[in-house]
Parts: sequence; structure tokens; C-alpha cells
Amino acid sequence: MQNATNPLREGLSNRAQAKPCALVIFGATGDLTHRKLVPALYNLAADGDLPPGTVVIGFARRDKDDGVFRKEMEEATKKFSRQPVQQELWDHFAQNLFYHRSEFDKDEGYKALAERLDQLDKDHNLGGRRMFYLAAGPEQFEPIITRLKGSGLNKPGADGGWSRVVVEKPFGTDLPSARHLNETVGSAFDESSTYRIDHFLGKETAQNIMVLRFANAIFEPIWNSRYIDHIEITAAETLGVEGRAGYYETSGALRDMVQNHLIQLLTLVCMEPPTDLGADSVRGEKVKVLRSLRQFKNADDVNKHVVRGQYAAGAINGQSVPAYRAEQNVKPGSMTETFVAMRVLIDNWRWSGVPIYVRVGKRLPKSAAEISVFFKRAPSVLFNEGTPDDERGADSNNVLVIRIQPDEGVSLRMQSKLPGAALRVEPVKMDFQYGASFGKASPEAYERLLHDAMSGDPTLFARRDEVEEAWQFVDVIERAWHGSTEGASTADGGPADAPALCEYAAGSWGPPEADELCKQDGREWRRF
Repeated sequence: MQNATNPLREGLSNRAQAKPCALVIFGATGDLTHRKLVPALYNLAADGDLPPGTVVIGFARRDKDDGVFRKEMEEATKKFSRQPVQQELWDHFAQNLFYHRSEFDKDEGYKALAERLDQLDKDHNLGGRRMFYLAAGPEQFEPIITRLKGSGLNKPGADGGWSRVVVEKPFGTDLPSARHLNETVGSAFDESSTYRIDHFLGKETAQNIMVLRFANAIFEPIWNSRYIDHIEITAAETLGVEGRAGYYETSGALRDMVQNHLIQLLTLVCMEPPTDLGADSVRGEKVKVLRSLRQFKNADDVNKHVVRGQYAAGAINGQSVPAYRAEQNVKPGSMTETFVAMRVLIDNWRWSGVPIYVRVGKRLPKSAAEISVFFKRAPSVLFNEGTPDDERGADSNNVLVIRIQPDEGVSLRMQSKLPGAALRVEPVKMDFQYGASFGKASPEAYERLLHDAMSGDPTLFARRDEVEEAWQFVDVIERAWHGSTEGASTADGGPADAPALCEYAAGSWGPPEADELCKQDGREWRRF
């Protein structure tokens, strides 16, 4: 007889329960706060997941008061929230929104903040629990951390509790800067209190990768080089730089997307099963994947396995768009890449010989992020007799597609007989969509990540060694393109033997050289 479901557990969540705290957002007048953070906090409140009594303090340099800040956040939340704003709920939520004006590098501002937090602790019974979210520009990270430490705000409040820091990307610009920032943060906050955020890991489908692999007996036995032919990881955008050229000129697609988002997805797909679901167990397995990545040796090796591109003028959805170099605040001769495609190999027992193709690009035909796992073809004995493997086409592979965004879900392509008298085999798709299956939209990534940080669960945040291993892999590519990574701008021409910067028309799927990267191995990119 099977064990009956415990009725007392029905409707209960297995998530760690967060307690009320003071959340200080540095850079509260910025785009991230308006578009993501405050709407995410409101949605948590609407869903009953924001601990009652939690207060939010916006820390920024502009001159305004609590009332103005609340009004601006209300307008932003109405515009960007995933669910309609209920006025009564918003009014209750806004009572706990406050604004603190200060320069990021002025000690007096942090002293005043400490006094205000002490008072809010008493007024709202917060128990000395404090979380500091660095949503300011990356050049402000070190000044903020230094002054949090100098003012004693890195320690719990008077009633005990805890003090945590959440650091937005980019976490450094190369390995030396990431190590320096790690040392700076580590001098003020313990590693267990440091949350390096990557919003891709907060997306529902990214979290579901481990469940898909380890909770389904049909997948894990074939999740290896014996059955998998290759893996593709794609993040495509129709947008250009959209006014972010100042940042993008110093970053480029490799640092902006590959070093963090796509490498994180790669580790989830390729990691070994952890011993438990504890944060260190999960992140430890991810680090093992990073340490197994085959490092590129030199510029020639990078040129063989990596393609960089930059979009030229073209059309997106029938509308003409300018070339990257014609965008506002972009240098006319900029060498910044807006597209990267690479072939990655993992030198361990499970993945030996399985290529992983990674690509990211702006001004592509469609905005989407997905992981495609291509299984090896069935023998051509019965249904493809006499047709060589290289002529059978990619449609003959079974493919498991994990859609990160949009339309989060999973699909499996398999072969089936076409109805009729003739024996014709055609690919068909089994599809699972979160919205259709569960009847509601998935929470935004920042909702999950903010709640986890409040709850003290760092599983979906990057650990120090994880960040440094990812930079070590990427820095070899950056040096091949631009020379020394330290202090170098991606807009510079780079060394004389640097691999070429390939051009592609906006609205295409990238430069032909990216297609050739796969064709060299007898494969091709999945179009979607």
C-alpha cells in the first residue's frame, strides 16, 4: 500500500521562510530599481511572500524625499509589474518605502543611514536583519562596501539578526579585478553573507534543469557522451544597445553575457548530481564543470573555436536599424563584439568528446534563450537505409529543448510515422509550457532571488570560486582579442594577430563564420 499524502502538508511551501528585514537599495533612482527590483518586491507582497514589516530604503544621490520616491516607484510598478497593481495593497506596501539621499563616497551619509536603520529596527521590529543591494554602477561597488564596513553596517543591527550584501553584475571585468572585488567584499562580509546575483538563475526553467535531469529516470542514464551528440546554448536579442553604449563599449557580448549567464547555464546542464540540495553541494558541482573546461591556449586556438561579430545595418521585423558603429556614443571604429559563438569542450568522463556550442547576439531575428540537447541518431538500418548520416539532416536527431525565455518550458522532438499508406517518417514535438500546464505565469527572476537572499538561501547565487573560474576561462579569449584584459577597452583594436571581427547584417542569425563553426563538425545551429 502506498503512503498517503500528509494532509497537514497540503498547500505548504518547502521554501525557506524569510523574516522581516531592512533592504537598502544603492542606486535607487536607476533603471534596475524601477524596472525590476521594486516591481519584484511588490509582486512578492501581492503573492503573500514578502515578510510583513519589511522596509525598503532607496539610497541615491538625487535630491528627493520619501513622498516623491514612493510616487515614482508606484508609476514604475504600474508600468513594469507582471500583475496589475491593486491600489489598496500598493498603499500598504508604499508605507514601508523610504528614501535616503547621500553620495556613495561620503561617510556622513552612511552614519545617517545607520541611525535611520536603528530607528526602523525599533519601529518595525526587524530584529537587526539588514540586506544591502548594490544596484549602482560597478565603479561604485568598492566605495560602497568600504563605507558599509567603516560605518559598521556590515554587522547585524542592535538586536542581532544578520547583515547581507547582494552584488549585481558585472562582478569584475577580468580575473584580477574579480579577485580584488572578492577581497574587498570578503573584508566586510563573510562568504555566507555575500550574494552575487545572476538573474538567469532565477528564471523558472533554469531552476527546473536539475529537476528535469535528476528527478526523471528516463534522462539521467542517457545524459552523457554515449548518447548525446552535442549541446547548443543560445541567447538571442532583437534589441541593439538601446542607450547602453557607454557600458557596452567597455563590456561587449563576451563579458556581458557569456562570462556569467551562459556559462552558468552550461554548468547546470553538465554538472554531476549533487549529494544534496544544499547551496554548497550544488555550487561545488558547478565549479567542477568550470575546472573541467578545456582552456584555449593562444590566439590561434581562440580563432579556431570562437567567432566574434558586430552587427551592421539591417532590418528587424521590417524596420531598418543602424549599424552598431552608428549607434549613439559608440566609437566610429569600435571593435566591440555584439555577437559571440564558440565551441566548448569539457574534459571529464561524462562529456569527453561532446562539443557544446554557445552563441549570444544582438540584433538577431528573434529574442529567446534556450538550451538544445541533441541526442545521437538512431542507426540507419530500418527507416533511413542507404542514407549516409551526413545527409540525414538535423531533423533526424531527437532534441530536448529547454526554453529559458520567452514561453518558458521544455519540448522533445522525436520521430513518428506520417499518417497514410506510405512509410514516411517525420519529426514531431512533445511540448510542455509552464503557463499552459500550471495555469499561471512564472514569477519574475528577481522575485525568487530577492526572496532567497532574504531567506538566507544562496543556492542560485554565484560563489567566489565560481566567479573566478569563469573569468579565468573568458580572459584567454579577451587577451586574444584585445591584448591585456586589465584596463583594456573592448573598443580598442587589440593585438595585430587578433582574430577577425566578423560583420553580420542586423536581422540575420549572425556572421557566416558562426555557421561554419558548426559545419566543420558536420552540424548546424538550430533555428527557432
